[in-house]
Amino acid sequence: MADVSVRAARAEDVSEIARIQVDTWRSAYTSVLPEPVLADLSVDAAQRAWRTAIEEPPTEYHHVLVAQEQRWVVGFAALRPVDETEVGLPDARSSTNLGPLIVEPRWGRRGHGSRLLAAAVDHARADGVTHMITWVPSGDGPSLSFFRSAGWATDGYARGLETGAGEVRELRLHVSLETAP
Repeated sequence: MADVSVRAARAEDVSEIARIQVDTWRSAYTSVLPEPVLADLSVDAAQRAWRTAIEEPPTEYHHVLVAQEQRWVVGFAALRPVDETEVGLPDARSSTNLGPLIVEPRWGRRGHGSRLLAAAVDHARADGVTHMITWVPSGDGPSLSFFRSAGWATDGYARGLETGAGEVRELRLHVSLETAP
C-alpha cells in the first residue's frame, strides 16, 4: 500500500508546487487556456507567488496544502477567504474559496485529489466556514466531474477572465459544509 498523506505546505515545497502547477497547466489545459498564456507561464513567477502564500499568508484563513505519496509532493490545494465583492453567497464571512486544487497527472487516479479536498474541507470547518466555492474553467471537464462527484454543484454564476490572448469562461461551483459529509 502506498504511503500517502496531506499536510500544510512548507517553504521547501514552493519549487515543487510551482513546477506542478506550470507543468500540469501546460499538459492538461491545452484545450482550456490559449496557447500564448500557456507559453508565458513561468515557474519563477509561480514560485514567487507560492512563496508568499506559504511563508507570509495574508490572514490565518489562507491555507496551502500538499498531497504526498511517499517522499514526493504530488499535488496541492489552496484556500482563501472569498472576496467581499463575490455575489450570490449566503454570507461572505463564513465562505471560503478553494483554488487551485491540482494533482500532477502522472499521480492521478490514486485518491490524492479526494484527500486534498477532504483536508481543505476540514481546514475550512476549523476556520468556522459553512460554505465553499471554487471557480473551474468551463472547458475543464475532468475538474468539473471531480467536484460534482464530491457533491459540489454549479450555482448559476459564471465569469469571463481576459487572458490577453482571449477570454476563459469559468463556472462557480459551491458546497454547503453544513450538509456535506
